[in-house]
Amino acid sequence: MDRNPSPPCSDAEEEEGDAVGNTVYSKHWLFSVLTRLIEVIAPAEPDPAASPEGARTELDEEMENDICKVWDMSMDEDVALFLQEFNAPDIFMGVFAKSKCPRLTEICVGILGNMACFQDICMSISKDENLGQVLLQRLCDSDSPTLLETSRLLLTCLSQPEVANVWVERIRENPSVYDCVCFIMSSSTNVELLVKVGEVVDKLFDLDEELMLNWIKSGTCRSVGPSVDDSPEELPDFKIVPCILEAAKQVRSDNPEGLDVYMHILQLLTTVDEGIQAIVQAPDGGKDTWSLLYDLVCQELCQPDDPPIIVQEQKTVLASILSVLSAMFASQTEQEYTRMRKNMPLIGSLIRILQYMEGCGKRAVDNSKDSEQEETGRTDVNEEDFHLKILKDICCELLSNMLQELTKENTLEGLHQGHLNEQTCSCAFQNLLPLYFASVESFLEVLREADQTLADNLEKRFPSLKV
Repeated sequence: MDRNPSPPCSDAEEEEGDAVGNTVYSKHWLFSVLTRLIEVIAPAEPDPAASPEGARTELDEEMENDICKVWDMSMDEDVALFLQEFNAPDIFMGVFAKSKCPRLTEICVGILGNMACFQDICMSISKDENLGQVLLQRLCDSDSPTLLETSRLLLTCLSQPEVANVWVERIRENPSVYDCVCFIMSSSTNVELLVKVGEVVDKLFDLDEELMLNWIKSGTCRSVGPSVDDSPEELPDFKIVPCILEAAKQVRSDNPEGLDVYMHILQLLTTVDEGIQAIVQAPDGGKDTWSLLYDLVCQELCQPDDPPIIVQEQKTVLASILSVLSAMFASQTEQEYTRMRKNMPLIGSLIRILQYMEGCGKRAVDNSKDSEQEETGRTDVNEEDFHLKILKDICCELLSNMLQELTKENTLEGLHQGHLNEQTCSCAFQNLLPLYFASVESFLEVLREADQTLADNLEKRFPSLKV
């Protein structure tokens, strides 16, 4: 079936003034579709296609085609305003309350999502407390397409500064939202849905630290969640970190942007002590988190066979991952998974990221010189990319902490595996000095025991290290 059929046009010769706003869409046709929609949810006579409970579970093809046309048309502001004036949101409320047809519910939420893209309509939808509560209840739906459109609608509203706080407060007062979101993240295999739900969580945590703290502390009692037959069922105690990890594992291969979203959520958790503790005091002591992030850095992102420019593409996800690893390493140095004998490949990856950034920096300087010749008057052309600078700062902090923990045996292993040599050590020193002088000095002392010649060569290249 054609998901995006061409919307109907108004025939100006047949009926003067029938066009919606400045569009060519017909008011009369829109009225007729909305009227039929009302009849679908409140039929005058029993419908043979209805379920035993009396509600239709399927849409007939003509009605589905027409309501899909309205869905597409609602992306136009004039149409969205017309639907608002016709009280379409109230009609959709009736759909949510009475309809047993998942496809119809999905389409109606989708239309509202399109309408919410326009500020005035978004404010009207957001201030309707009943509609707001009903929409949050859709997060407990068992239908993935409906969940996707609900998440898209919520993200649209949360992205509007004028109404974001209304939704944050509403979500904070509805504990079921936490349960439903965790249920989706921990159990869904729909990557598109997981990405959109992740974007909602990321936006919520970024907007409101109090809500983030509440969700970190949640999961201490058994909760009521969605079920296929709409009857409540008990859900396990959801903890936010395992749910985020499960979603990240689902999206990591198929959606780089989704992985970026979930890594940023983890990074936001580490901005508060409670979040760090939620990560490292999980039943596994944080091992699952460390293992996932370790694999991403050492096996997937910014690899030796990638061109250096890859660091530009991956800079935000790398910054989030390294930020979480740094927080975990600083707080869990006694955990087995942070032992340096297991983490020499991570040190090698950190140095490679710094090497790639140096390559990007040289290219940026060359490009800026060309830009200066073409565009005079700009003073910021030679400034280092802001996000690359953040990545560099985080990378250097983690690397300095890890170098301080190296023993002679670890260092010998790193030399043998090729993670440490004169080139990589020089790159590390170049980036760490002078801010992390103590860490470099400590590592150099250990290096003297493992490879005196290499230590001497590095001292010659970095005279400030000489005793």
